Amino acid sequence: MTARPTLEETLPSSPETMVLLGRRWCPQRQRGVPVRVIGEKIVDLRVPTIAHVLQSPDPAAAADDHALIETGCSLDEALQAIGDQNQVHLLPPVDLQPIKAAGVTFIESMLERVIEEATHGDASLATKARHRILESIGPDVATIRPGSPEAMQLRSTMIQENRWSPYLEVGLGPHAEIFTKASPLSAVGTGMPVGIRKDSEWNNPEPEIVLVCAPDGRIVGATLGNDVNLRDWEGRSALLLGRAKDNRSSAAIGPLIRLFDTHRGGAFDLDAVRTETLTLTIDGCDDGFSLEASSSMAKISRDPADLAAQLFDSHDWPDGVVLYLGTMFAPTADRPRPDGSIIAGDGFTHRVGDRVKISSPLLGGLLNDVRLCESCPRWTERLSDLFNAS
Repeated sequence: MTARPTLEETLPSSPETMVLLGRRWCPQRQRGVPVRVIGEKIVDLRVPTIAHVLQSPDPAAAADDHALIETGCSLDEALQAIGDQNQVHLLPPVDLQPIKAAGVTFIESMLERVIEEATHGDASLATKARHRILESIGPDVATIRPGSPEAMQLRSTMIQENRWSPYLEVGLGPHAEIFTKASPLSAVGTGMPVGIRKDSEWNNPEPEIVLVCAPDGRIVGATLGNDVNLRDWEGRSALLLGRAKDNRSSAAIGPLIRLFDTHRGGAFDLDAVRTETLTLTIDGCDDGFSLEASSSMAKISRDPADLAAQLFDSHDWPDGVVLYLGTMFAPTADRPRPDGSIIAGDGFTHRVGDRVKISSPLLGGLLNDVRLCESCPRWTERLSDLFNAS
């Protein structure tokens, strides 16, 4: 049964004072249209795409200026109708924006990537590898800033000892890992299923904050994301990253973009993102498994502004771009086997039917059920449909 998010699960605290940008499905035009959510109401915008809002010198003001008319459907109704092409329902809040992601931006996730590589994607070997690698790298690595003299000294030492890894390079070196997570319009939103490959035996959610950038490189807002990852595929080879990351319904974004608003008397800006706390909750559908963990963006090893700048240092994004900032942690708790037994070192992997919630006080909640990719709805929304905007 696909998750149906409630208003309470979806909205941040005090949404009436926020500039919340999103998209809804329009049954009459058979395409997505940009909206602003005000309280519990959905208001259509007088522009054909989210890109038009991001191209404005002041996206928050543009969301006000382009507000057109209430849809006649409340946000609650749009949440309950998700997936029904005959009804207004909420979509992921991005359209023409390329979906990029930064990896290995938290020390915890860097270590897990090194573990995947060391075990060649075999989850049963992860616990021993984790202890061995921590002993090798040392406990002080969490205090080292990427690209600093201390980081570069550690880099040289690890190379000399033949203990280097591509993940340590992007975790400690001057250049961040930035890759393409998904194509424009291929993301799924809250209440939609996320997909894992049927030939993956070790996978997990990756809870992240997603920056929203204007074409000129300004960071203008943020939302939540689940960078669904196949740990066994990436562990076999770093060159399989694209296959591990970019599959049907493997990029969840939402529920809404919260635009920065301090210039108009609000309280949401990049500093608020820098210190936000994310909570990951996983509930198993049939085994009683549950997991809840929280972590702070303050632990990120690279500043979000630096990551966005690296995204723009040699490329252009005329429709804007969104950037996953990297996961704060990867679940490692031992999950009971189908017979109920718990084997130390098994670790965590998804099962079909898991319900995943990623939430934060400032950005609301992103709720998705886990399915196999082939069981997820096909990606059918086309860029060409937006050329017939009316």
